[in-house]
Amino acid sequence: MAQQPDTVFLKNLLEAHPELFSHILNHPTHNEVQILYTQIDRDENNVPHFRSYSYRLNANHYFYPASTVKLPTAIFALEKLNELNIKGLDWKSVMITDSAFAGQTRVTKDSSSKSGLPSIQNYIKKILLVSDNDAYNRLYEFVGREEINQKLKKYGLTGTRIVCRLAIGDRDESTKHTNPVNFYNKGKPVYQKPAMYDPNEYPQTPEHMIMGKGYLDKNDKLVMEPFDFSKNNTYPLADQQMVLKRLLFPDTFPKEQQYNLTDDQYKLIYRYMSMWPTESKYPTYSRPDYYPAYCKWLFYGGDSLAVINPHIRIFDKIGDSYGYDIDNAYIVDYKNKVEFMLSAVVQSNDNQIYNDNKYEYKTVCLPFMRDLAQTIYQVELKREKKFLPDLNKFKFRY
Repeated sequence: MAQQPDTVFLKNLLEAHPELFSHILNHPTHNEVQILYTQIDRDENNVPHFRSYSYRLNANHYFYPASTVKLPTAIFALEKLNELNIKGLDWKSVMITDSAFAGQTRVTKDSSSKSGLPSIQNYIKKILLVSDNDAYNRLYEFVGREEINQKLKKYGLTGTRIVCRLAIGDRDESTKHTNPVNFYNKGKPVYQKPAMYDPNEYPQTPEHMIMGKGYLDKNDKLVMEPFDFSKNNTYPLADQQMVLKRLLFPDTFPKEQQYNLTDDQYKLIYRYMSMWPTESKYPTYSRPDYYPAYCKWLFYGGDSLAVINPHIRIFDKIGDSYGYDIDNAYIVDYKNKVEFMLSAVVQSNDNQIYNDNKYEYKTVCLPFMRDLAQTIYQVELKREKKFLPDLNKFKFRY
């Protein structure tokens, strides 16, 4: 697992396609590209073996991880259920979130669920299908900041910290306070998680946490000073792919390093990671607001008009904010027996102003993500394999 990635292959591949990647190659620092591509070769017993290739991979160069932190948080929420081991408490239990500190909000209903009530299961679905921010925030509150970061340390994710909610301006003291949460089964209380306070700090000092030349403050006033990310979440690309690898291929890790998840919990995550939003009945996501490639940056570029290959599924978690687009993916072609892992980040913020929503996602970031994955897919189609993979583990009826 400690093998160092090859740093030449991807550079040569990008340079071989200037018609697709010249913008990135001409401005590599400006666009802050990092790529980690992992080939998978199966042996005669279908056991996967990995070989990684990187481009500008640098755990010490900060990028804002945005919604990618939702995947480990969802995993830890399921682990917490298993560790509590309380009769009647499971992922379908009604989850009522209360409030106990300034800025906290309550949740008593969820119109997107079949029952009309919130649950861990439905929150995880919403995170994986459309990257729902409130769903993540509720799981962050359930697990608790301290436990989340203890788990990150347990799994060797030393460059990662998850210290705040998303999209609600959660900063400073409010991040340390998590809400009380009550769970019910058939109307009867089964577990009460009290309000919690995490006094710990989780110092991370990667370079490049002060960015740009200005930002819009909470009153939409332009402040001509660099934007400070030093109190935000951190989640380097190699850690992201390691979270995904441990999730998809648990048997390649020692037992004590595997997630504490049941088979059904693994299947829940796999199914909704790979489902197109438009295939879901509860929650329901319909066109034109949602479409199959809605949260698929790699391979489809999040394109609402993308033609979907019926043989390909993408098991991934994306993030986008502050001009960064990130995707951490396992891409499978069942027909051609292709599988590979690809994690990438790219930023475009030409005016160097943050919070103004003027980023070049559609013209720079998403086309790059699409072209990168499709170029590597063509490599994979031609790559000879001694043993073809049995991919039945990752096949679902949607």
